[in-house]
Formats: sequence, C-alpha cells, structure tokens
Amino acid sequence: LRTGKTNLEKHDFLIDTIKGVLNDRRCMSSPRWQEMHQALTAAGLIVQKSAENRIENLQSVVPLIEAANSSGVRLLNANSVEELLAITSHESEVQSDSVKPNSQTTLPKSENEGPIGRVIAPLQRPHLTPPRPRKPSGFSSEDFPLEASEVDSDIEIHFDITGKSSTEGRISDMQSCFRSRLSQIRDMMLSKGVLPRRPLANSDAWRNRRRHNSKDYEITIVGLASDVKWTRTGSLRFIVEDESSQIMCILKPPNDASPLHASLDGLMDDEIVGVSGWFLTGERDPIFFSRDIHKPPLGNHSKAQAGEEYAVSAAFLSDVHLGSKTFLAPQWAKMIDWFKNDPLARTVKYFVLSGDGVDGVGIYPGQERHLNIKDLFNQYGELARMLEEVPDWVDVVMLPGNHDAVRPAEPQPALDPEVQQDYSNTVFVGNPCDFSLHGVRVLSYHGKSIDDFVATLRSVTYSKPEMAMQAMLERRHLAPSWGGKTPLSPEPEDRLVIPEIPDIFVTGHVHGHFVGDHKGTLMVHSSTWQDQTDFQRMLGFQPKPCILTVVNLHTYASEAIHFA
Repeated sequence: LRTGKTNLEKHDFLIDTIKGVLNDRRCMSSPRWQEMHQALTAAGLIVQKSAENRIENLQSVVPLIEAANSSGVRLLNANSVEELLAITSHESEVQSDSVKPNSQTTLPKSENEGPIGRVIAPLQRPHLTPPRPRKPSGFSSEDFPLEASEVDSDIEIHFDITGKSSTEGRISDMQSCFRSRLSQIRDMMLSKGVLPRRPLANSDAWRNRRRHNSKDYEITIVGLASDVKWTRTGSLRFIVEDESSQIMCILKPPNDASPLHASLDGLMDDEIVGVSGWFLTGERDPIFFSRDIHKPPLGNHSKAQAGEEYAVSAAFLSDVHLGSKTFLAPQWAKMIDWFKNDPLARTVKYFVLSGDGVDGVGIYPGQERHLNIKDLFNQYGELARMLEEVPDWVDVVMLPGNHDAVRPAEPQPALDPEVQQDYSNTVFVGNPCDFSLHGVRVLSYHGKSIDDFVATLRSVTYSKPEMAMQAMLERRHLAPSWGGKTPLSPEPEDRLVIPEIPDIFVTGHVHGHFVGDHKGTLMVHSSTWQDQTDFQRMLGFQPKPCILTVVNLHTYASEAIHFA
C-alpha cells in the first residue's frame, strides 16, 4: 500500500522479491547442500534455517529421511533433527562412510551411502560372559537323581491339527464350528454345575417371555456373545445366540463388582456365556435383563507330576525371529555355551519353541529392509544349524507362529516336510498343540489372539500378557473372536476349545516374559530372542528378550535365566 502499486503490480513485486532471496541463498549455499535440500524436499520435509548447519554436516540425509518418515515428522528444526538422529544411530555411526566390520544395521545401505539405521549387535562371537546371577528359586540338584541324557524321551501328543484339517471354508463349516464350540463349552457348564439352573433354549425363553418377566421367574440361557457395546450409563449391552435364535441382553454392573467382573472387564465377541435374568416386556422390543453372567468352569487345578525317579526339566522360548537384523546372535551363542556347561542345563530334556522361529518373508510391507537373511528357506536352514548346537540329549518341540511358512488361519499345521528335513532331534507340531512330557500336560499356543484380548478387554495390556492367558483359561477357548485380528479356520469341530485344563500353559507372540500360577496351572509367557524393532520403538514398547524359562517337571520349580 505504501508503494501505491496496484494489486497485480504488488503480486509481481512480491514474487520477484522472493525469487531474489532464494537466488541469494542458492548462491551462498554449496552444491552439496543443494543436493541435500532437494532430497529432503522430495521426501516431503520442510527444513528450517536452524537445522541447516547440522544437516549439512551429515554424511548422508538418508537416515534422517527414514527416521522422519517412520516417526511422522515433517518439520525439521534444530531440536527435531537431533531427536531423529538419536533414533537412527549415534552421530559417529551416521557420519561413518561404511558399516563397521562384523555389525548389522536395521536398514540396508546403497553403494554410495553410509549405513542406515542403528547398529544392533556385533555379528562376531564376543567373549562369552556368564548369564546374570540367578535368584534362589527352589531348584536343587537333589531333585534330579539322573541327568537328562540318561532319561528316555516321553512325549505324547493329545491334539495337533496337522493332517487333520477338513474344512472347505463353506458357510456350513462355519456353522458347524460354532455349534461345536457351543456344545463343548455348554456341556462343561452343565457337568460342573456352574449354572444356577438348567438353561432354556433361546426360542423357548422368547416364546415364554411374558411369563419370565420378573426376578421371581428368573431363567438362564447359554450362547455366543456378540455385538458387545457399552451404554452411556456404564451398562453392558450384548446379544446371546444359540442354535435357535438371538436374544438382546443388558447387564448393569453391581456396586460391589470386582475389577475382573464381566460387567467391568467386557466380553469377547463369540465367547460362550451363560446369562441369568428375566425379560423387561414394557419396551417395544423386549430385552433380557441380566442379573449375572456365568463363565465356563475353571476350578483349582491339581497338577500332574513327572515321576521322581525320572525328574527332568523343560525349557521354554518363543519368537526367535531368525533372519531379522534385530535377532540377537551373540546372546544366542551365550545360551548355547550355557547349555553345554551349566549344571542346570544337564537337567533340561525338552526345549519348547512356541512359534515364530524365523522372521519370515513378506509378512508385512517393507519387511525386506529389516532382514539379514532374505530367503525363507535360508532362514529355516540357518535355524536348523543353530539348533544343531543344542546338546543332543535335548529334544526340541517346535510350533509355527504367524511369521512362519504355514497358513495364517488357526489352528495351524506343522511346518512343511521340506523344511523339516534339515532338522534333527526336533518334533514338529501344529499351533496350538496339546501334549504331555512325562505325564505333565502342556498346552502350547503361539498367542496371536492376545491382540484381540488387548483390543477388547479392559484388564489386558501388551505389558501384561498373562492377563490374556488368564482370560483364555477362564473362557476355555484360545481365540474366541471371529473376524478380529486372529485369522481362524472354520473346522467342523472347534479345536481351539480348551477341553482339559493344562498343567503348564505356554504362549509367546508379544515379546514379553512371565512365569506364574493361575488356579493351579503354571503359566509361562515365553521370552523372545529379538531386540526392539523400529516399529516397537515407535510405539514405545520395550520387549523382554533373551530370557530362557526352565521348569522342573516334577516339582514345578522354575528358573528365568537372562542372557541379555
């Protein structure tokens, strides 16, 4: 306005001024900075002047771009650049021209660029240091009259889907699967007396709803829960479906409800529940007012024991993820050294690997850049070579997981015979698998459905996977929810029901660690052998790697041995 120019003239004047400033800056900038700036701009990043000097001193901007994309950062200033560089690696690693010898990084490098990502662990075998000192746990050499090498193997498989899957994926198979689930768990409820009265079929209850319209005429129904929702008043609204029909129910939380009461914790879609109550018939659509919810029976379990004269131990591990750049090879070497030299290892007869032995190929978009071994068969071949280092008196029991080369739908069959041929002293089973070791019943499940339990129940978090394990036992089902995060195979008979309470229940999948008892069942959430991944770091999730859980099959004393 002060120049008295027209709008068009002012517009042209501003454009010329801006171009002049940019040209001045380009003249003052080095060709190297111009290349860096173009690369950053092409990646959708905006660079503030406060960050220019720091960025120009970098050997390469590629790590910075990768970190910004993975973290969702678009504006680069002095502070954000320092934070992103801290994520990718130490400054000395970012500025180096090549990867340090005998090291591995989380992302690949091109011929002309420096290393991308953090250096995870040396590939060379370091000087082996002993595992961390163990706390007293009840293990005693007097409990083992014989070494494991002197005891014959005793593995009995009770259930394994391998070679027994008969589904064709039809609607009739799905209906048969849900009928099987309802029949199995309803029979458990009836035989163990967990219901206050014999349940009515939904169709009979609905037909006589005007009779059962007060607490004086209370009835019980049993079916699959679905369409679970919370109301604004804190009540739980859900549908109960059996073979005959559906009934809408509502449950108000009692004032004295415990934190794990169903009305506070929630319900899983498609879990089997019993509901006691009566119909409220004053509304346009009568609703079943639920006074209480009944779960399948889970009393205090009395564990079976291996014979005292043949007492041995079982070791539990999951999620090795061999082939990933975050696989902790030095720590594995430390564990092998422990197997060969520690007195406790002489008691270990069985080594149970509960899924995700390898990282796989094509499991998620962009996985290839995180792989150290990019061929699937080479991953399995290297895992076989590593397991050969386990002493020959130890029998390995291996399940598949969601990263393994089997169908994703559970229950999953064992690994293909073409993969198995490279292994010795290994028993390949499906996921889940119900088996006994010297009479001790073990239910091993990789644990993919933990994702559904975390998403649904208020009490379950990734930091406490044991709460999901408890929920599975309480529901007598490993993966109730159809159409959730866990792919399910509609077998004519639902084989994810837990018909017998296990002595040991073991899972993995979420890279945590836990050992504890729940109503007489020893629960083991097996540790991983993978370092924190880029995705976990973005989410702020800290895994608990390199912990081997060893359980005495006679006394159930347990040791958690840390190799990290």
